[in-house]
Amino acid sequence: MNKSKVVEAWFKRYDNPMKDVVVRVREIILAADERIEETIKWSAPTFMYKGNLASFFPRSKQHASLMFHTGASIPGKFPHLVGGGDTGRIMNFANLQEAEARKKELSAIVKAWIKLKDAD
Repeated sequence: MNKSKVVEAWFKRYDNPMKDVVVRVREIILAADERIEETIKWSAPTFMYKGNLASFFPRSKQHASLMFHTGASIPGKFPHLVGGGDTGRIMNFANLQEAEARKKELSAIVKAWIKLKDAD
């Protein structure tokens, strides 16, 4: 897992009722493929591989919210990746159980992103 020291420091300061869910989603994304990297962009943890994949909305307190910057371009069907428009998509997680239930889908999104970027 490519855990970044800067992101680790950010999490030490992160005070939010959804912190445990955000931490678990982070672990799932980083475990999906060793090539995924993370940093802080836009004041939030951001995941990357040959471009920005997704960032958390750190102020969300009702659910953990993950924004896929160009999620509309990720090939495949992902029922919990929602949104209209031509660019972004969002996946929300209400609790740890939902994060675990969506682990396979979230990992598949990461793998589809990497395959898409490797094809470029």
